[in-house]
Amino acid sequence: MDKKVKLNVYNQNGEATSTMSVSASIFGGEVNEQVMFDAVNVYMANARQATAKTKTRAEVSGGGRKPWRQKGTGRARAGSTRSPIWVGGGNVFGPKGTQNFKIKQNKKEHNLALKSALASLGSKNVYVLDELKVNGQTKEIVALLKALKLENKKVLLVSDNDLVLRASGNVSNLTLRANNNISVYDLLNTNALILNKDDVSKIEEELK
Repeated sequence: MDKKVKLNVYNQNGEATSTMSVSASIFGGEVNEQVMFDAVNVYMANARQATAKTKTRAEVSGGGRKPWRQKGTGRARAGSTRSPIWVGGGNVFGPKGTQNFKIKQNKKEHNLALKSALASLGSKNVYVLDELKVNGQTKEIVALLKALKLENKKVLLVSDNDLVLRASGNVSNLTLRANNNISVYDLLNTNALILNKDDVSKIEEELK
């Protein structure tokens, strides 16, 4: 039988109104640091863009004229000042700007990494809301963080609501993610997690 842990459920005034039983294997299980490390590496690699590019001898400007005659000077023969062995010449094996840095992690390991990250965060740092209603104003989110005493902490807020997205845009130390877009990197880079009861159920269903 799956063990349970209890999470406090808060209203928008920061008051604990009830509790919610959730799977201990997800919100209070063992922490596997290696699989979390792998998940963060995947996240960082997939966010990387191939912006570095060097020019080959064909792309470097100049060098069309032979620098000196072929014979009679005593110097080594040279056909162009843009040869890779010259200063200012082209690069032979430099980056092309087309590299693909993407790597994958299988779903089983990814889910285990998410469970480990949630367990690492700790159930006491998970704030479940019975409901989150805003009109799209920043002051509403600021008031929520103040009510939960999280105004000076790094917070990860989970919501698919467009009004919540609008209201969260200018709040410092706050990261907003959709329910299906939470990463291990986000969970390890925050002090507190705020989400609705429905989102908790969705996470449990996804990771069970």
